[in-house]
Amino acid sequence: MKYGVTLGNRGILLGLSDVPKLLALADAVDANPLMDSVWVGDALFVNRRLDALTLLAAIAGRTKRVKIGPSCMGSFALRDPRTFAYEWASLDVISGGRTILSVCAGGGSATEWNAETEAMGIPAAERRGRMIENIAVLRHLWTVDNVPFEGEFLRFGPITMEPKPAQSSCPIWLTTNAGRLGNTAAGAGGSAFALKRVARVADGWMTHSVTPEGFDRSWSLIQETGAAAGRDMRGFGNIVTAVLNIQDDTETAVADAKSYLDTYYGANYTPERLHAWGPIGTPEICAAWIGRFAGTACQGFTFRLATRGDAMAQLRRLTEEVLPLVGR
Repeated sequence: MKYGVTLGNRGILLGLSDVPKLLALADAVDANPLMDSVWVGDALFVNRRLDALTLLAAIAGRTKRVKIGPSCMGSFALRDPRTFAYEWASLDVISGGRTILSVCAGGGSATEWNAETEAMGIPAAERRGRMIENIAVLRHLWTVDNVPFEGEFLRFGPITMEPKPAQSSCPIWLTTNAGRLGNTAAGAGGSAFALKRVARVADGWMTHSVTPEGFDRSWSLIQETGAAAGRDMRGFGNIVTAVLNIQDDTETAVADAKSYLDTYYGANYTPERLHAWGPIGTPEICAAWIGRFAGTACQGFTFRLATRGDAMAQLRRLTEEVLPLVGR
């Protein structure tokens, strides 16, 4: 099992953190052998925050070991894929080939989501289709030179893009969820349609609020669909994003996590929703929550340290008090 941390780059705008603290947390994750990845949030006009690409470049320049990427690149369909292919390839080179690009169609309320899409001159009905086509544009520019591209939404003549990514096959994952963050449903990991799309076009899968049983059902569908399409699924990656709050008593942990996440997402989460979303409570309770996935196909977790207190202390408690219990 592998473990990472998702930085709260939206928290900069909400007074929940600051840039030095975010970067110091990335450094601490990189220095800890129990951790293997650092992720950041992404959106454009919905759920505003520090730009993911800019923040990832800063992290790439100061870390040496961890994988880096967006915990759902929600703005992906809205970005020009030719420019983005160049930017992401440059980031992969800067990081020494440590990037994982996980993309999604974005979140937020339907009204905000539609307004964001239309502000970029894209019909809302095209957003998911453009997301998939943009993946094809990236792979085209990263693998061939001087060859035209013909898609449904974008066509361009023969061009060559350099630099190419440092990774010979730069991974592109898809993020799917059972529903929006405010939904009380948990356990599905995504609709059958979305999961089959993951299998056909992506190199890995990211999800959240999924039960161990739901994860394995979804993973089986991904594996079966990919194999039926003639893909080699042996190197296919996955990760579950979760929220985390470790305290000496569960009531304090739930109250702290709720205060943080209600502010972060502008929501009103129930304790049941929070417990479905990640390990919250004493070290023993948190270890048991993670340990439920032992024996499943889950390859790891990335944790948002959902606290109004010291995020660095949460990281220490995770690595010193929780993960050793999981290992037992």
